[in-house]
Amino acid sequence: MDPNRERDLFLTRRRFFARGAQTLGGALGATALAQLLGGRAAAATARDGQRGVPHFAAKAKRVIYLHMEGAPSQLDLFDYKPGLVDRFDQELPDSIRMGQRLTGMTSGQARFPVAPSMFQFTRYPNRMDGAWISELMPHLGTVADRLCFVHSMHTDAINHEPAITFFQTGHQQPGRPSFGAWASYGLGSANANLPTFVVLITQGFGNMQALSARFWGSGFLPSEHQGCKLRSGGDPVLYLGDPPGVSRDDRRKVLDLVGELNAAEAERTFDPEIETRIAQAEMAYRMQMSVPELVDLSGEEAATLEMYGPEVGKPGTFAANCLLARRLAERGVRFIQLYMRGWDQHGNLPGEIRLQAKAVDQPIAALIRDLERRGLLEETLVLWAGEFGRTVYSQGTLARDNYGRDHHPRCFTIWMAGGGIAPGITHGRTDDFSYNIVEDPVDVHDLHATLLHLLGLDHERLTYRHQGRDFRLTDVSGRLLKPLLA
Repeated sequence: MDPNRERDLFLTRRRFFARGAQTLGGALGATALAQLLGGRAAAATARDGQRGVPHFAAKAKRVIYLHMEGAPSQLDLFDYKPGLVDRFDQELPDSIRMGQRLTGMTSGQARFPVAPSMFQFTRYPNRMDGAWISELMPHLGTVADRLCFVHSMHTDAINHEPAITFFQTGHQQPGRPSFGAWASYGLGSANANLPTFVVLITQGFGNMQALSARFWGSGFLPSEHQGCKLRSGGDPVLYLGDPPGVSRDDRRKVLDLVGELNAAEAERTFDPEIETRIAQAEMAYRMQMSVPELVDLSGEEAATLEMYGPEVGKPGTFAANCLLARRLAERGVRFIQLYMRGWDQHGNLPGEIRLQAKAVDQPIAALIRDLERRGLLEETLVLWAGEFGRTVYSQGTLARDNYGRDHHPRCFTIWMAGGGIAPGITHGRTDDFSYNIVEDPVDVHDLHATLLHLLGLDHERLTYRHQGRDFRLTDVSGRLLKPLLA
């Protein structure tokens, strides 16, 4: 078949208008910026991001999202309920539970005995009336005046997989772009030599929930916006080094040749993913130089390493990943996500949560201080969250020094710092059982809308047309939480 005729067959009316709407502005902008800056890196940088954004002045340039996978117990960390001590082993009142749905793990229990936290709490000073933090997080307490606690988070999902999917993508069903992918799409790259979205994973000490790559996927957005997971063992990225006998010049020649073939195919088929493939191959070439420098901690001061704790030198630990998060932030990476697994404590909660909290407490406080002293905290939005909370009643056997807690989506605690968030405040309130919200409820869409706002993005205008309609991170919901803004 005549190649020109074959190309014409690919160019349907629908594809012509869809491609024109999505790429015209980006192509013009990419051309102009590439001419100004020159080189492959400039062209790759220019093609990232949605044209016409940010929508207004941003308070934050980037996000560090600390996700505690498995759902930490708000009752044992931040939502202090001293009155529960006198209710030990009493039945949870029907007036509190109100027939609300339970997971299959506790729906068959004969009793729902109240399990007060066995841990002591300290009231740390902040701008309001003080922040209560468990003895499990003493280091975090030293930076309490920088934190904004939200005690009134709630979610629609009651099981881990849909709940994590909802928190990451704004939808319980798979297939939507993750928050980090939306940020990459909206803001573009600030460093042509590193991905805009990087993921770091730490293995915890308790029950491990599945960690799916789609949690940091790009969904229907161009795949260049998906998260890049850095490994803790061996090369941080697979195939980072050239094979034996292949020089860097050889690699450059191969990329140029393959790029020409891909460009010809993109011209023939109008497939935007081929353009993404070209861009990602160039990124991989640049990462051969940038990633080894990123993970080399030999230049860090001894005092800095000591601040993050004794585990900082072990790749894959939460301490090491927190230090890498700071290094990524100062190199302009837009979205940095740390997963800490193992917070799913249905039984033996006191023993497991001690290990989990010890692993994250000092590194998180160090991260906040490190960002602050380098002038990065003002422009870096730090978020700490799980996918839901934990029940006040015990799952299984109850003792004063041992208990477990089931999933609880109706209320839980998150905190934020930096990046335009009001420091030293608490927002929202739960009842005496930390079971229901009684003041200022906040749902996942509200949180996403507010975080996007701080990045300079209007959540109602950050959209992508797919399957005939405009999609957004907040779906058809979300409101800006003005009390949380500095």
